[in-house]
Amino acid sequence: MDRAALASVLIGLLLAMRAGAVPIPQDPLADPVPAYVGAPAVPERVRARRIPQHPFMAANGVSNIHDDGYQSDTYAAPGPLGRTPAVISTLQQAECASVTFDRQGRLVTICVGVEGPRLARFDPVTLELQAVFPLPPRTNGSGNVFSDFSGGGYFYLDHLDRVVTPTNTRQVWIVAETDDATGFALERVHDLTGVVPLGDSVISVLPDWSGRLWFATVQARVGTIDPESGAVQVTTLDGEAIGNSFAVDDTGGVFIVSDHALYRFDADADGAPAVTWREAYDRGTRLKPGQTNFGSGTTPTLMGRNWVAITDNADPYMQVVVYWRRARFSRPRHLCSVAVFGADAGATENSLMGTHRSLVVENNYGYSGLASVMNGATTEPGLARIDVRASSCRLRWTSPERVPSVVSKLSLATGLVYTYTKDPGPNATDAWYLTTIDFRSGATVWKQLVGTGFGYNNNFAPVTLGRDGTAYVGVLGGLTATRDAP
Repeated sequence: MDRAALASVLIGLLLAMRAGAVPIPQDPLADPVPAYVGAPAVPERVRARRIPQHPFMAANGVSNIHDDGYQSDTYAAPGPLGRTPAVISTLQQAECASVTFDRQGRLVTICVGVEGPRLARFDPVTLELQAVFPLPPRTNGSGNVFSDFSGGGYFYLDHLDRVVTPTNTRQVWIVAETDDATGFALERVHDLTGVVPLGDSVISVLPDWSGRLWFATVQARVGTIDPESGAVQVTTLDGEAIGNSFAVDDTGGVFIVSDHALYRFDADADGAPAVTWREAYDRGTRLKPGQTNFGSGTTPTLMGRNWVAITDNADPYMQVVVYWRRARFSRPRHLCSVAVFGADAGATENSLMGTHRSLVVENNYGYSGLASVMNGATTEPGLARIDVRASSCRLRWTSPERVPSVVSKLSLATGLVYTYTKDPGPNATDAWYLTTIDFRSGATVWKQLVGTGFGYNNNFAPVTLGRDGTAYVGVLGGLTATRDAP
Protein backbone atom coordinates (compact mmCIF):
# COMPACT_ATOMS: atom_id res chain seq x y z
CA MET A 1 0.00 0.00 0.00
CA ASP A 2 1.47 3.38 -1.00
CA ARG A 3 1.49 6.50 1.19
CA ALA A 4 -1.55 8.12 -0.43
CA ALA A 5 -3.70 4.99 -0.09
CA LEU A 6 -2.61 4.46 3.49
CA ALA A 7 -3.38 8.07 4.37
CA SER A 8 -6.83 7.75 2.81
CA VAL A 9 -7.59 4.65 4.91
CA LEU A 10 -6.43 6.37 8.08
CA ILE A 11 -8.53 9.45 7.38
CA GLY A 12 -11.63 7.30 6.84
CA LEU A 13 -11.06 5.41 10.09
CA LEU A 14 -10.48 8.56 12.08
CA LEU A 15 -13.54 10.32 10.70
CA ALA A 16 -15.62 7.32 11.66
CA MET A 17 -14.61 7.85 15.30
CA ARG A 18 -16.24 11.34 15.40
CA ALA A 19 -15.10 11.96 18.96
CA GLY A 20 -14.28 15.61 19.59
CA ALA A 21 -11.36 17.06 17.69
CA VAL A 22 -9.88 14.15 15.75
CA PRO A 23 -6.18 14.82 15.05
CA ILE A 24 -4.76 14.94 11.54
CA PRO A 25 -2.90 11.65 10.94
CA GLN A 26 0.88 11.61 10.73
CA ASP A 27 2.76 9.78 7.98
CA PRO A 28 3.29 6.29 9.49
CA LEU A 29 6.18 5.64 7.08
CA ALA A 30 8.13 8.80 7.98
CA ASP A 31 11.77 8.52 9.01
CA PRO A 32 12.57 9.79 12.51
CA VAL A 33 12.97 13.57 12.65
CA PRO A 34 13.66 15.92 15.57
CA ALA A 35 10.55 17.00 17.43
CA TYR A 36 12.21 20.21 18.60
CA VAL A 37 15.30 22.14 17.53
CA GLY A 38 16.89 25.14 19.27
CA ALA A 39 16.07 26.71 22.61
CA PRO A 40 13.24 28.82 24.04
CA ALA A 41 13.30 32.48 23.10
CA VAL A 42 13.82 35.41 25.43
CA PRO A 43 11.30 38.01 24.24
CA GLU A 44 12.75 41.24 22.89
CA ARG A 45 10.06 43.76 22.09
CA VAL A 46 10.21 45.51 18.72
CA ARG A 47 9.32 49.18 18.74
CA ALA A 48 6.91 50.09 15.98
CA ARG A 49 4.31 52.74 15.28
CA ARG A 50 0.80 51.65 16.22
CA ILE A 51 -1.45 50.72 13.30
CA PRO A 52 -4.74 52.67 13.44
CA GLN A 53 -7.77 50.61 14.36
CA HIS A 54 -10.16 50.34 11.44
CA PRO A 55 -13.62 51.46 12.64
CA PHE A 56 -15.49 48.89 10.53
CA MET A 57 -13.29 45.84 11.12
CA ALA A 58 -12.72 43.64 14.15
CA ALA A 59 -9.76 44.50 16.35
CA ASN A 60 -6.29 44.64 14.84
CA GLY A 61 -4.71 41.21 14.89
CA VAL A 62 -7.97 39.25 14.68
CA SER A 63 -9.88 40.64 11.68
CA ASN A 64 -8.44 38.99 8.55
CA ILE A 65 -5.67 36.88 7.06
CA HIS A 66 -3.22 39.84 7.12
CA ASP A 67 -4.23 41.02 10.63
CA ASP A 68 -5.52 44.58 10.00
CA GLY A 69 -6.55 47.12 7.37
CA TYR A 70 -2.89 47.95 6.68
CA GLN A 71 -2.30 44.25 5.83
CA SER A 72 0.78 44.41 8.04
CA ASP A 73 1.03 40.70 8.97
CA THR A 74 2.34 42.01 12.29
CA TYR A 75 0.98 41.42 15.78
CA ALA A 76 1.32 43.57 18.88
CA ALA A 77 0.53 40.39 20.86
CA PRO A 78 2.97 37.54 21.56
CA GLY A 79 3.28 34.11 20.03
CA PRO A 80 4.74 31.01 21.66
CA LEU A 81 8.30 31.25 23.00
CA GLY A 82 9.17 27.59 22.48
CA ARG A 83 8.90 26.52 26.12
CA THR A 84 8.08 22.80 25.81
CA PRO A 85 5.51 23.53 23.08
CA ALA A 86 2.55 21.21 22.56
CA VAL A 87 0.85 20.63 19.21
CA ILE A 88 -2.77 19.65 18.59
CA SER A 89 -4.79 19.44 15.37
CA THR A 90 -8.30 18.85 14.06
CA LEU A 91 -9.03 16.78 10.97
CA GLN A 92 -11.49 18.57 8.66
CA GLN A 93 -10.60 17.21 5.20
CA ALA A 94 -10.41 20.87 4.19
CA GLU A 95 -7.90 23.65 4.69
CA CYS A 96 -9.02 26.04 7.44
CA ALA A 97 -6.70 28.79 6.30
CA SER A 98 -7.72 32.36 7.16
CA VAL A 99 -8.44 32.47 10.90
CA THR A 100 -10.17 35.30 12.78
CA PHE A 101 -11.38 35.62 16.38
CA ASP A 102 -14.73 36.91 17.59
CA ARG A 103 -15.08 38.97 20.77
CA GLN A 104 -15.53 35.78 22.80
CA GLY A 105 -12.16 34.54 21.55
CA ARG A 106 -13.60 31.76 19.37
CA LEU A 107 -11.95 30.86 16.06
CA VAL A 108 -13.98 31.85 13.00
CA THR A 109 -12.59 30.57 9.73
CA ILE A 110 -13.51 29.40 6.26
CA CYS A 111 -12.42 25.84 5.54
CA VAL A 112 -11.93 25.19 1.82
CA GLY A 113 -12.14 21.64 0.52
CA VAL A 114 -12.48 20.02 -2.88
CA GLU A 115 -16.26 20.35 -2.62
CA GLY A 116 -16.08 24.05 -1.79
CA PRO A 117 -15.87 26.39 1.21
CA ARG A 118 -17.70 26.29 4.52
CA LEU A 119 -17.74 28.77 7.38
CA ALA A 120 -16.73 27.17 10.67
CA ARG A 121 -16.24 28.09 14.32
CA PHE A 122 -13.85 26.26 16.65
CA ASP A 123 -13.01 26.24 20.33
CA PRO A 124 -9.63 28.03 20.50
CA VAL A 125 -8.22 25.67 23.15
CA THR A 126 -9.41 22.23 22.05
CA LEU A 127 -10.09 22.93 18.33
CA GLU A 128 -13.45 21.21 18.74
CA LEU A 129 -15.84 22.19 15.94
CA GLN A 130 -18.72 24.27 17.32
CA ALA A 131 -20.66 25.43 14.28
CA VAL A 132 -20.69 25.08 10.48
CA PHE A 133 -22.38 27.20 7.83
CA PRO A 134 -22.24 26.15 4.15
CA LEU A 135 -21.10 28.64 1.54
CA PRO A 136 -21.83 28.40 -2.20
CA PRO A 137 -19.82 25.59 -3.81
CA ARG A 138 -17.47 25.94 -6.72
CA THR A 139 -18.87 25.81 -10.21
CA ASN A 140 -17.62 23.61 -13.01
CA GLY A 141 -14.63 25.16 -14.71
CA SER A 142 -13.70 27.42 -11.78
CA GLY A 143 -10.07 27.84 -10.71
CA ASN A 144 -7.73 25.32 -9.14
CA VAL A 145 -8.94 24.59 -5.61
CA PHE A 146 -5.34 24.67 -4.36
CA SER A 147 -4.35 28.02 -5.89
CA ASP A 148 -7.52 30.04 -6.51
CA PHE A 149 -8.32 32.20 -3.46
CA SER A 150 -11.57 33.73 -4.73
CA GLY A 151 -14.97 32.86 -3.29
CA GLY A 152 -13.92 32.72 0.37
CA GLY A 153 -10.15 32.46 0.56
CA TYR A 154 -10.15 36.10 1.67
CA PHE A 155 -12.77 37.33 4.11
CA TYR A 156 -12.85 39.63 7.11
CA LEU A 157 -14.61 39.87 10.45
CA ASP A 158 -16.26 43.25 10.89
CA HIS A 159 -16.74 45.42 13.99
CA LEU A 160 -20.02 43.61 14.75
CA ASP A 161 -18.46 40.13 14.62
CA ARG A 162 -20.00 39.47 11.22
CA VAL A 163 -18.21 37.53 8.51
CA VAL A 164 -18.02 39.50 5.25
CA THR A 165 -16.98 37.25 2.40
CA PRO A 166 -17.10 37.00 -1.38
CA THR A 167 -18.73 33.83 -2.68
CA ASN A 168 -18.42 31.59 -5.71
CA THR A 169 -21.77 32.98 -6.90
CA ARG A 170 -20.35 36.50 -7.46
CA GLN A 171 -21.99 37.86 -4.35
CA VAL A 172 -20.82 39.31 -1.06
CA TRP A 173 -22.39 37.62 1.96
CA ILE A 174 -22.63 39.13 5.42
CA VAL A 175 -23.05 36.34 7.98
CA ALA A 176 -23.77 37.04 11.64
CA GLU A 177 -23.06 34.79 14.60
CA THR A 178 -26.07 33.48 16.52
CA ASP A 179 -26.66 31.91 19.92
CA ASP A 180 -28.71 29.01 18.57
CA ALA A 181 -27.46 25.59 17.51
CA THR A 182 -26.61 26.66 13.96
CA GLY A 183 -24.10 29.28 15.14
CA PHE A 184 -24.47 31.49 12.03
CA ALA A 185 -27.19 33.22 10.05
CA LEU A 186 -27.09 34.94 6.66
CA GLU A 187 -27.88 38.61 7.30
CA ARG A 188 -27.44 40.27 3.92
CA VAL A 189 -26.42 39.54 0.33
CA HIS A 190 -24.88 42.05 -2.07
CA ASP A 191 -25.42 40.65 -5.55
CA LEU A 192 -22.64 41.55 -8.01
CA THR A 193 -23.75 39.41 -10.94
CA GLY A 194 -24.86 42.50 -12.81
CA VAL A 195 -21.32 43.93 -12.86
CA VAL A 196 -19.14 40.80 -12.51
CA PRO A 197 -19.78 38.55 -15.50
CA LEU A 198 -19.80 34.78 -15.54
CA GLY A 199 -16.21 33.58 -15.80
CA ASP A 200 -14.88 36.26 -13.46
CA SER A 201 -14.79 35.90 -9.68
CA VAL A 202 -14.55 38.16 -6.64
CA ILE A 203 -11.23 37.62 -4.91
CA SER A 204 -11.48 39.98 -1.94
CA VAL A 205 -13.69 42.54 -0.19
CA LEU A 206 -12.73 45.11 2.48
CA PRO A 207 -14.26 48.33 3.84
CA ASP A 208 -12.65 51.73 3.50
CA TRP A 209 -12.46 53.99 6.55
CA SER A 210 -15.99 55.36 5.89
CA GLY A 211 -17.53 51.87 5.86
CA ARG A 212 -17.98 51.68 2.08
CA LEU A 213 -17.26 48.16 0.79
CA TRP A 214 -14.64 47.71 -1.92
CA PHE A 215 -14.13 44.56 -3.97
CA ALA A 216 -11.63 43.32 -6.54
CA THR A 217 -12.06 40.53 -9.08
CA VAL A 218 -9.65 38.19 -10.81
CA GLN A 219 -10.26 39.96 -14.15
CA ALA A 220 -9.36 43.32 -12.58
CA ARG A 221 -12.74 44.82 -11.89
CA VAL A 222 -12.59 47.16 -8.91
CA GLY A 223 -15.86 48.20 -7.35
CA THR A 224 -17.62 49.83 -4.42
CA ILE A 225 -20.81 48.85 -2.60
CA ASP A 226 -22.83 51.35 -0.60
CA PRO A 227 -23.44 49.47 2.68
CA GLU A 228 -26.89 51.02 3.16
CA SER A 229 -28.45 51.16 -0.30
CA GLY A 230 -26.43 48.33 -1.82
CA ALA A 231 -25.65 50.48 -4.88
CA VAL A 232 -22.66 49.11 -6.82
CA GLN A 233 -20.20 51.04 -8.97
CA VAL A 234 -17.31 49.47 -10.82
CA THR A 235 -14.33 50.23 -13.04
CA THR A 236 -12.13 47.84 -15.01
CA LEU A 237 -8.35 47.77 -15.41
CA ASP A 238 -8.25 46.69 -19.04
CA GLY A 239 -5.74 43.98 -19.90
CA GLU A 240 -4.77 43.34 -16.28
CA ALA A 241 -5.54 40.75 -13.62
CA ILE A 242 -5.64 40.68 -9.81
CA GLY A 243 -4.60 37.72 -7.69
CA ASN A 244 -4.39 39.05 -4.15
CA SER A 245 -6.22 41.07 -1.54
CA PHE A 246 -5.69 44.79 -0.99
CA ALA A 247 -4.99 47.32 1.77
CA VAL A 248 -6.91 50.34 3.08
CA ASP A 249 -5.72 53.31 5.13
CA ASP A 250 -7.28 56.02 7.27
CA THR A 251 -6.90 58.72 4.58
CA GLY A 252 -9.40 56.89 2.35
CA GLY A 253 -6.80 55.19 0.19
CA VAL A 254 -7.38 51.72 -1.25
CA PHE A 255 -4.18 50.04 -2.49
CA ILE A 256 -4.48 47.32 -5.10
CA VAL A 257 -1.75 45.54 -7.05
CA SER A 258 -2.50 44.01 -10.43
CA ASP A 259 -0.19 41.89 -12.55
CA HIS A 260 1.06 45.15 -14.14
CA ALA A 261 0.97 47.97 -11.61
CA LEU A 262 0.33 49.18 -8.07
CA TYR A 263 -2.68 51.49 -7.69
CA ARG A 264 -4.07 53.88 -5.16
CA PHE A 265 -7.83 54.27 -5.48
CA ASP A 266 -10.07 56.72 -3.67
CA ALA A 267 -13.84 57.07 -3.87
CA ASP A 268 -15.03 60.02 -5.92
CA ALA A 269 -17.84 62.36 -4.87
CA ASP A 270 -20.43 59.77 -5.96
CA GLY A 271 -18.71 56.89 -4.14
CA ALA A 272 -17.35 55.32 -7.32
CA PRO A 273 -13.78 53.93 -7.47
CA ALA A 274 -11.33 56.41 -8.98
CA VAL A 275 -7.64 55.89 -9.74
CA THR A 276 -5.59 58.40 -7.75
CA TRP A 277 -2.23 57.15 -9.01
CA ARG A 278 -0.72 54.18 -10.84
CA GLU A 279 2.87 52.91 -10.67
CA ALA A 280 3.99 50.18 -13.08
CA TYR A 281 6.57 47.72 -11.75
CA ASP A 282 8.85 45.12 -13.32
CA ARG A 283 6.40 42.26 -13.89
CA GLY A 284 9.07 39.95 -15.29
CA THR A 285 8.76 37.59 -18.20
CA ARG A 286 7.34 34.40 -16.69
CA LEU A 287 5.15 32.81 -14.08
CA LYS A 288 7.75 31.46 -11.68
CA PRO A 289 7.32 28.22 -9.74
CA GLY A 290 5.97 29.45 -6.44
CA GLN A 291 3.45 31.87 -7.91
CA THR A 292 -0.24 31.41 -8.59
CA ASN A 293 -0.40 34.60 -10.68
CA PHE A 294 1.89 36.44 -13.08
CA GLY A 295 3.54 39.58 -11.66
CA SER A 296 3.59 40.55 -8.01
CA GLY A 297 2.42 37.88 -5.61
CA THR A 298 1.90 40.21 -2.67
CA THR A 299 -1.02 41.96 -1.09
CA PRO A 300 0.21 45.57 -0.62
CA THR A 301 1.63 46.29 2.85
CA LEU A 302 1.23 49.77 4.34
CA MET A 303 4.09 51.12 6.46
CA GLY A 304 3.40 53.83 9.01
CA ARG A 305 2.04 57.06 7.53
CA ASN A 306 4.19 57.18 4.43
CA TRP A 307 4.82 54.05 2.41
CA VAL A 308 3.29 51.08 0.63
CA ALA A 309 5.37 48.04 -0.33
CA ILE A 310 5.07 45.07 -2.69
CA THR A 311 7.40 42.63 -4.40
CA ASP A 312 7.89 42.69 -8.17
CA ASN A 313 8.57 39.74 -10.49
CA ALA A 314 11.89 40.88 -11.90
CA ASP A 315 14.59 38.60 -13.30
CA PRO A 316 17.13 37.50 -12.38
CA TYR A 317 16.45 38.89 -8.88
CA MET A 318 13.03 39.52 -7.39
CA GLN A 319 12.89 42.88 -5.61
CA VAL A 320 11.08 44.41 -2.66
CA VAL A 321 9.71 47.75 -3.92
CA VAL A 322 8.61 50.67 -1.73
CA TYR A 323 6.54 53.71 -2.80
CA TRP A 324 5.29 56.92 -1.20
CA ARG A 325 1.58 56.32 -0.84
CA ARG A 326 -0.03 59.71 -0.18
CA ALA A 327 -2.59 60.94 -2.71
CA ARG A 328 -0.57 63.98 -3.81
CA PHE A 329 3.21 63.86 -4.00
CA SER A 330 5.51 66.19 -5.93
CA ARG A 331 8.52 63.86 -6.12
CA PRO A 332 8.83 60.41 -7.75
CA ARG A 333 6.70 57.91 -5.85
CA HIS A 334 9.26 55.13 -6.14
CA LEU A 335 11.47 55.18 -3.04
CA CYS A 336 13.58 52.06 -3.48
CA SER A 337 13.95 48.55 -4.87
CA VAL A 338 16.03 45.93 -3.05
CA ALA A 339 16.99 42.63 -4.69
CA VAL A 340 16.51 39.52 -2.57
CA PHE A 341 17.34 35.79 -2.81
CA GLY A 342 19.24 33.92 -5.48
CA ALA A 343 19.48 34.65 -9.19
CA ASP A 344 16.54 33.08 -11.03
CA ALA A 345 15.50 31.50 -7.71
CA GLY A 346 13.32 34.10 -6.01
CA ALA A 347 9.53 34.47 -6.01
CA THR A 348 6.87 35.13 -3.44
CA GLU A 349 3.13 34.61 -3.39
CA ASN A 350 2.65 36.00 0.12
CA SER A 351 2.35 39.41 1.70
CA LEU A 352 5.27 41.20 3.33
CA MET A 353 5.47 41.60 7.10
CA GLY A 354 5.80 45.30 7.87
CA THR A 355 6.46 47.80 10.63
CA HIS A 356 6.68 51.53 9.97
CA ARG A 357 10.35 51.14 8.98
CA SER A 358 11.14 47.47 8.23
CA LEU A 359 9.85 44.67 6.01
CA VAL A 360 10.35 40.91 6.02
CA VAL A 361 9.87 38.95 2.80
CA GLU A 362 9.88 35.19 2.21
CA ASN A 363 10.89 33.07 -0.77
CA ASN A 364 8.33 30.63 -2.18
CA TYR A 365 10.30 29.78 -5.33
CA GLY A 366 9.73 26.16 -6.26
CA TYR A 367 6.26 25.69 -4.77
CA SER A 368 4.61 24.81 -8.07
CA GLY A 369 1.96 22.59 -6.51
CA LEU A 370 1.41 19.95 -3.89
CA ALA A 371 3.79 17.45 -5.49
CA SER A 372 6.67 19.94 -5.35
CA VAL A 373 7.01 19.38 -1.59
CA MET A 374 6.24 15.66 -1.42
CA ASN A 375 8.55 12.66 -1.04
CA GLY A 376 11.23 14.72 0.68
CA ALA A 377 11.32 17.58 -1.85
CA THR A 378 11.19 21.22 -0.84
CA THR A 379 11.64 24.77 -2.17
CA GLU A 380 14.42 27.35 -2.49
CA PRO A 381 15.54 28.93 0.79
CA GLY A 382 15.15 32.42 2.08
CA LEU A 383 13.55 35.05 4.25
CA ALA A 384 15.00 38.56 4.24
CA ARG A 385 14.64 41.77 6.23
CA ILE A 386 14.77 45.17 4.51
CA ASP A 387 15.07 48.41 6.47
CA VAL A 388 13.42 51.48 4.95
CA ARG A 389 14.43 55.10 5.45
CA ALA A 390 13.26 58.32 3.82
CA SER A 391 16.08 58.32 1.27
CA SER A 392 17.03 54.66 0.82
CA CYS A 393 16.49 51.03 1.76
CA ARG A 394 18.96 48.27 2.61
CA LEU A 395 19.05 44.54 3.07
CA ARG A 396 19.56 43.79 6.77
CA TRP A 397 19.78 39.97 6.82
CA THR A 398 18.84 36.82 4.93
CA SER A 399 17.78 33.56 6.60
CA PRO A 400 18.40 30.16 4.98
CA GLU A 401 15.10 28.69 6.21
CA ARG A 402 12.83 27.17 3.55
CA VAL A 403 9.26 28.50 3.52
CA PRO A 404 7.25 26.78 0.77
CA SER A 405 4.05 28.82 0.96
CA VAL A 406 3.01 30.10 4.40
CA VAL A 407 1.95 33.67 5.18
CA SER A 408 4.55 34.34 7.88
CA LYS A 409 3.90 36.73 10.77
CA LEU A 410 5.91 39.04 13.05
CA SER A 411 5.19 39.47 16.77
CA LEU A 412 6.30 42.83 18.16
CA ALA A 413 5.94 41.48 21.70
CA THR A 414 8.42 38.62 21.27
CA GLY A 415 10.59 40.00 18.47
CA LEU A 416 10.12 36.76 16.53
CA VAL A 417 9.06 36.01 12.98
CA TYR A 418 6.73 32.99 13.01
CA THR A 419 6.89 30.89 9.87
CA TYR A 420 6.26 27.33 8.68
CA THR A 421 9.18 25.49 7.15
CA LYS A 422 10.10 22.25 5.45
CA ASP A 423 13.68 21.02 5.12
CA PRO A 424 14.71 18.45 2.50
CA GLY A 425 13.88 14.87 3.52
CA PRO A 426 15.23 12.84 5.15
CA ASN A 427 14.66 10.48 2.24
CA ALA A 428 10.93 10.59 1.33
CA THR A 429 9.83 12.12 4.65
CA ASP A 430 7.88 15.39 4.61
CA ALA A 431 8.27 17.09 8.01
CA TRP A 432 6.64 20.47 8.66
CA TYR A 433 7.83 22.79 11.43
CA LEU A 434 6.58 25.93 13.13
CA THR A 435 9.81 27.94 13.02
CA THR A 436 10.81 31.18 14.71
CA ILE A 437 13.43 33.66 13.49
CA ASP A 438 14.95 36.52 15.46
CA PHE A 439 13.69 39.74 13.85
CA ARG A 440 16.87 41.60 14.81
CA SER A 441 19.52 39.13 13.65
CA GLY A 442 17.78 36.70 11.27
CA ALA A 443 18.99 33.73 13.32
CA THR A 444 16.70 30.73 13.75
CA VAL A 445 15.66 30.47 17.41
CA TRP A 446 13.59 27.29 17.66
CA LYS A 447 11.61 24.87 15.51
CA GLN A 448 8.74 22.64 16.63
CA LEU A 449 7.57 19.69 14.55
CA VAL A 450 3.88 20.15 13.73
CA GLY A 451 3.42 17.03 11.65
CA THR A 452 4.61 14.72 8.87
CA GLY A 453 2.91 13.93 5.60
CA PHE A 454 0.54 15.42 3.07
CA GLY A 455 -2.06 16.57 5.59
CA TYR A 456 0.36 19.04 7.21
CA ASN A 457 1.17 21.01 4.05
CA ASN A 458 -0.17 24.52 4.74
CA ASN A 459 -0.63 25.41 1.01
CA PHE A 460 -0.67 29.24 1.32
CA ALA A 461 -2.46 29.37 4.68
CA PRO A 462 -1.05 31.83 7.25
CA VAL A 463 0.41 31.52 10.69
CA THR A 464 -2.19 33.13 12.99
CA LEU A 465 -1.36 34.20 16.55
CA GLY A 466 -4.12 33.99 19.15
CA ARG A 467 -4.57 36.32 22.09
CA ASP A 468 -3.17 33.66 24.45
CA GLY A 469 0.04 33.22 22.42
CA THR A 470 -1.07 30.13 20.48
CA ALA A 471 0.16 29.83 16.88
CA TYR A 472 -2.46 28.38 14.52
CA VAL A 473 -1.66 27.10 11.02
CA GLY A 474 -4.28 25.92 8.56
CA VAL A 475 -3.18 22.84 6.64
CA LEU A 476 -4.62 20.57 3.97
CA GLY A 477 -5.96 18.25 6.66
CA GLY A 478 -7.62 21.00 8.70
CA LEU A 479 -6.15 23.19 11.43
CA THR A 480 -3.21 22.96 13.85
CA ALA A 481 -2.33 24.80 17.08
CA THR A 482 1.04 25.12 18.79
CA ARG A 483 1.33 26.62 22.27
CA ASP A 484 3.80 26.77 25.12
CA ALA A 485 3.33 24.40 28.03
CA PRO A 486 1.51 26.05 30.96
